[in-house]
Amino acid sequence: MVLIGALGGGGCSPAPPPYVARDCTPADRGDRSMARIWDEQMLELIRQVVPAPTVHARNLFHLSAAMWDAWAAYDPTADGYVFTEKLRATDVTAAREAAISFAAYRILLWRYATVTDLETAQEQLDATMTSLCYDPAFTSTEGDSPAAVGNRIAALILEVGRTDGAREDERYAPSDYAPVNEPLEVARPGAKMADPNRWQPLSLSRQLSQNGIPIPGSVQSFIGPHWGRVQAFALPPSEQGTPIDPGPPPRLGDPATDAAFKQAALDIIRYSSELDPDDGVTIDTSPGALGGNTLGTNDGTGHPVNPATGQPYAPNVQLRADFARALAEFWADGPKSETPPGHWNVVANSVADSPGFERRIGGVGEPVDALEWDVKLYFALNGAVHDAAVAAWGLKGYYDSSRPISTIRYMGGRGQSSDPQAPAYDPQGLPLEDGLVEVITEASSRPGERHAALADHVGEIAIRAWRGFPEDPATQTSGVGWIRAVDWVPYQRSTFVTPAFAGYVSGHSAFSRAAAEVMTAFTGSEYFPGGLAEWRVPAGELLHEEGPTRDVTLQWATYYDAADQAGLSRLIMGIHIEPDDLEGRRIGAICGIDAWAQA
Repeated sequence: MVLIGALGGGGCSPAPPPYVARDCTPADRGDRSMARIWDEQMLELIRQVVPAPTVHARNLFHLSAAMWDAWAAYDPTADGYVFTEKLRATDVTAAREAAISFAAYRILLWRYATVTDLETAQEQLDATMTSLCYDPAFTSTEGDSPAAVGNRIAALILEVGRTDGAREDERYAPSDYAPVNEPLEVARPGAKMADPNRWQPLSLSRQLSQNGIPIPGSVQSFIGPHWGRVQAFALPPSEQGTPIDPGPPPRLGDPATDAAFKQAALDIIRYSSELDPDDGVTIDTSPGALGGNTLGTNDGTGHPVNPATGQPYAPNVQLRADFARALAEFWADGPKSETPPGHWNVVANSVADSPGFERRIGGVGEPVDALEWDVKLYFALNGAVHDAAVAAWGLKGYYDSSRPISTIRYMGGRGQSSDPQAPAYDPQGLPLEDGLVEVITEASSRPGERHAALADHVGEIAIRAWRGFPEDPATQTSGVGWIRAVDWVPYQRSTFVTPAFAGYVSGHSAFSRAAAEVMTAFTGSEYFPGGLAEWRVPAGELLHEEGPTRDVTLQWATYYDAADQAGLSRLIMGIHIEPDDLEGRRIGAICGIDAWAQA
């Protein structure tokens, strides 16, 4: 071991080391640890670039691993992830903070200024370093100064990134993927599919990411079909690129799962039919009524009491449509998206900021300082969400499954599959359900009847669903009505519609359950501090259309409840079916538990 001073030599007025700015007073960072500063810096960078959950999950993990290694380097027993040197310092905290900062700076500079081409990334990162009185121009990896240690850690992490299977040098582009289906032109009715069980890219007149960044071209490209082969944290490697494989999703036309596939499509139409605030339907959305599900189900009926207060949860009665729309948009991670992995970093940071919260790792022992808490939490949390990306996208790439916009349009264009003796029968059509999926008839389309607006389409399939993209989302609500099945769109924006990758399994579900497992293990309780977490969505602040009509308060008792609602939100939006969600939850649980054990 080498004994070093955190800021250099002795004497009454020692000159600062070369990596520290002269005559500099660090900016006030409040109660934030150095790890928290860099975690929040990365979240801000994520919000400024095109959302790619796989890439950002990996970047969050690599940043967290570097910060852990910088912390562990000054602990005699902690095991580093890639950096195994051991050092000593007269001021261990200052040494750790400097090493963390230089490691984080180098990694983020490469990943966001170089690989991701964010023009202002270096300017932002330099500003953070300057505010901390560090000189970003110090690039040496030689010697035992904390800055050199940080630079060495960054070099090791970046070297791992060049050979971990992510294809970083190729800007994460897959080498051998091609969709089997021709693009679906969203502006036109219907969906022509060579295989209705495989992914279909969308063709849009204008593509914008969830956070409003223009995407070149009009046709989607599959994001990350190779990601199942990326080096994970705790998951074992897989030759076929599926570290966890629960088997295929239900498939249209498969004798064993055709009924499940059709029921899943019907469920999505039902969710879409409930997005009209004018229907006046109210539900209790409090933790006393919602939550407490068994893993991989929606069987929960809420929690009888708040364990922190010993009292029942107060009812939280809201319009069903306002709650659904607010939930969908909250977990959609827009318009300034930090993507689902980053979203759970925000949740974790808010937990640590809760009044009276004590940082006891695992909920036991003496409280630790903010730096130790954050470094260890980020390492476990982001290791889990990185593994969730590897596992979920491994299945997306392997099974290449379809999305609801394609299958509902395709099936609706074929006809109805419930009655071979009735009009418009096709075994690959939509199941009929009175009031939800019906055949347009002469009688049903007469003036004043429910299908009157569809009178030119007798014999086709009508569904009762969200009417689609309003011309002016700031002032208009589409509501629900009878539309042709071939015209159906998810509750989204016209420039985005559905993410550019296969459906099975839901990334939101996997990310969220993995994070919930780590938060539960790390804090020692499945419950949020105080037994309740809340998020208020003010009236009129929705993005996809005008609303909510009144303030909506989202509430969760446990991390698992929040994770389950994150998965459910994707069904409400119409971009996943239930098997995508429930299997994603189960996979996320495995990733979270294994990552916690590994960390």
